[in-house]
Amino acid sequence: MSPAEEEKSLPLPERWPRASKFALSACAAAVAELVTFPLDLTKTRLQVQGEAAVHRNGAAAGPAVPHRGMLRTAAGIVQEEGLQKLWQGATPAVYRHIVYSGVRMVAYEHLRDSVLGRAEDESFPFWKAVVGGMSAGAIGQFFASPTDLVKVQMQMEGKRKLEGKPLRFRGVHHAFMKILSEGGIRGLWAGWVPNVQRAALVNMGDLTTYDTVKHFLLLNTPLVDNSVTHSVASCCSGLVAAVLGTPADVVKTRIMNQPRDKQGRGLLYKSSMDCLIQTVQGEGFMSLYKGFIPTWMRMAPWSLVFWLTYEQIRRICGVSSF
Repeated sequence: MSPAEEEKSLPLPERWPRASKFALSACAAAVAELVTFPLDLTKTRLQVQGEAAVHRNGAAAGPAVPHRGMLRTAAGIVQEEGLQKLWQGATPAVYRHIVYSGVRMVAYEHLRDSVLGRAEDESFPFWKAVVGGMSAGAIGQFFASPTDLVKVQMQMEGKRKLEGKPLRFRGVHHAFMKILSEGGIRGLWAGWVPNVQRAALVNMGDLTTYDTVKHFLLLNTPLVDNSVTHSVASCCSGLVAAVLGTPADVVKTRIMNQPRDKQGRGLLYKSSMDCLIQTVQGEGFMSLYKGFIPTWMRMAPWSLVFWLTYEQIRRICGVSSF
């Protein structure tokens, strides 16, 4: 058998390992995103609630929306906008995770196995896991930033309707085209800096924690590479990711949701640092953790669903465990 024929006879994951891992991680992320999306919508609404910069700049036209907690916010969305609105913005969110999760997972494994390298005992040193996780998250989020921008702005359409403001978008394609026409290519990457910063922190919590905890359990406990180990590692990764990522997520959400001029420049915040300073000065330090409970409640099941699905899909398709 010639080398070309031998290569064609190999299973798809062995012929195109990175493309296969990209597809598998994208599928797992899409499942996790659809299951937990209502919590993401609730979190986004909470993060822009009581925004000090809006009131200082007189940007909040129409009646004020009352302050609510997590449960009342979710219940209010169902009562005032309808149950289906809990999935408003889900389409660009799935698009985002196809790009984001696909790129970050492939990038992390490439960094771990080929660039940074494992230790002689096959363990992956913690500092390398931190570098790999932050780098992979930043790369993945940069490519996915336009879809994240559309997701955040579409999630706020229901709030605009309650405030008596006109709706900005008719759908995902219209949102992309309107943002592109108003701000150009640059406008599609509005807020990419805090977006990438958040992704780096979240993946230091998610990828780094999952990989470190999983292999620690395998090397130092009687646990084997199965769903129990994957569940324990994913629960740890969800908590750490929420603690590290929530402040950057608040800043990212506010920068992405702010009104913009014709050049695509924000009218409320000059930069992510300016948003951070204004938020802390106007609302206090704990305002950086607005939406922490739904963020954690979403990240925990998201990590659980994603990692269990991803590991099982890899096993079924004949790809080695993560």
